[in-house]
Amino acid sequence: MAGTQDPQQDGCALVTGAGRGIGAACARGLAADGWRVGVHFNRNAAGAEAVAQEIRDAGGQALAVGGDITDQDAVDRVFAALEDAFGPVLVLVNNAGAWSHRTLGGTKDEHWDPVIDVNLTAPFRAIRRAVPKMLKLRWGRIVNVSSFSADMPVAGQSSYTASKGGLEALTRAVTAEVARRGVTANTVSPGLIEADYHPKEFQALVDAAPKLIPAKRAGTAEDVAACVRFLASPGAAYVNGTVLTVDGGLSASPVPLGMLAPSQP
Repeated sequence: MAGTQDPQQDGCALVTGAGRGIGAACARGLAADGWRVGVHFNRNAAGAEAVAQEIRDAGGQALAVGGDITDQDAVDRVFAALEDAFGPVLVLVNNAGAWSHRTLGGTKDEHWDPVIDVNLTAPFRAIRRAVPKMLKLRWGRIVNVSSFSADMPVAGQSSYTASKGGLEALTRAVTAEVARRGVTANTVSPGLIEADYHPKEFQALVDAAPKLIPAKRAGTAEDVAACVRFLASPGAAYVNGTVLTVDGGLSASPVPLGMLAPSQP
């Protein structure tokens, strides 16, 4: 059976939603670790190209690749572009995310469906596309970016919470199928992370981080990327099907986050 002794020479990494924030930090970090990186974007082409150029300027190899990952044809095109440039995707980081902040009664299908499509169905499609090459080479790393909301829901986040809980369950299901062939699937679960693109409802929680979190600060994109880099590394070969929480101790000392959510109609 075919295999790889040097995955970085035989393949590449793909980070979805990598034009800013956690995705950009993951792309830069994986490149620093020696991976050739696909910097995926849907709408933020300028951000993704800037990240890819930063990687190239630092001596790495990167390609900005665009596409709506809720569309299987677009997923196939993203993978094909990277396969042509760098070889098969052997590290897949499903980071792209969508958000809706509405009460349960105010959540219509048109609010629910896009969040589930981006946060759960798109990772499934990307994993489905990546796994055959990983299994053939007997080496692969799948890292799905979840959220503390999967276990500590905030009022107004029914679609987001359901999507992230489903993503964690999907990760475990993937592990059951691929672990015997040298492929790992794990989840990183960030807590309150500083970012410049939060909706105001979530930013209110981030601003309250010093009061909520034992570490007395919100996390950074680099905090999350460091954990993704570990799970993508050879040293994580025996870590499979788990959730790595990156929250400064928030989940160890839970508070009623739902009480902190802004009032809603």
